[in-house]
Amino acid sequence: SFDIVQNKLKSRQRPGQTNEISLFAGLLKCGECGKSLTVRYTNAKHPQRIYSCKTYNAFGKNHCTQHRIDYDTLYSHVLRKIRECARAALMDGEAVADRLTNTCEAEQREQREAMERSLTRDEERIEVLDKMVMRLYEDMIAGRISEQNFNTMLEKTQTEQTELKAKVSEGRKRLSDEVQLANDAKQWVDAIQEYANITELDAATLNRLIKEIVVHERIDEDKTRHISIEIHFNLKPIPEVEQVTA
Repeated sequence: SFDIVQNKLKSRQRPGQTNEISLFAGLLKCGECGKSLTVRYTNAKHPQRIYSCKTYNAFGKNHCTQHRIDYDTLYSHVLRKIRECARAALMDGEAVADRLTNTCEAEQREQREAMERSLTRDEERIEVLDKMVMRLYEDMIAGRISEQNFNTMLEKTQTEQTELKAKVSEGRKRLSDEVQLANDAKQWVDAIQEYANITELDAATLNRLIKEIVVHERIDEDKTRHISIEIHFNLKPIPEVEQVTA
């Protein structure tokens, strides 16, 4: 909706080094450390606008690699991918929606099974912690541990219990929610179709269509860099992957 787009625009209006608002502000994320990519200019004779990993900029290559991508390169890849998706949706929107739904159902089935296993482990751990609390109390009453040690150990145990219970509650809620895959796929097709002939990007378009762009970097033994991007569209659970020439 209009309000959602406006809220996103406000949250992503972060001035860069030159106090300008970057078009991709708040959208770019490092595929390795998870931090954002920030805009800066190279120190060359003819400065280029680039994005690079926030962790790398702050702490150097021992903590993360640069994940450098030129602004113009990123812009052209995102623009082309939006047009490609829009034209595919225009040609046969129903087929696109069906493919998305079928693929997502298979992926979500695996995710749900993995989440179920994780929640079961957490619930078993909560039971163990409950028994530990009882044993701690019995040990204090019997004089095997001091009241100070009891309070310290109890606080640590209860903190873990609280965190696990909140995690389990949220996980169970997600598992019980009905997943509207077909509806999401249709909304995606309807939303993207109008951008088949888009010629330039603006912040409103990016915030309406894109949730985030994840930048990955692989470096060969000979120091050759390989950059790829995952474009995560709103309403479209499967990202679009683009190989970028470094």
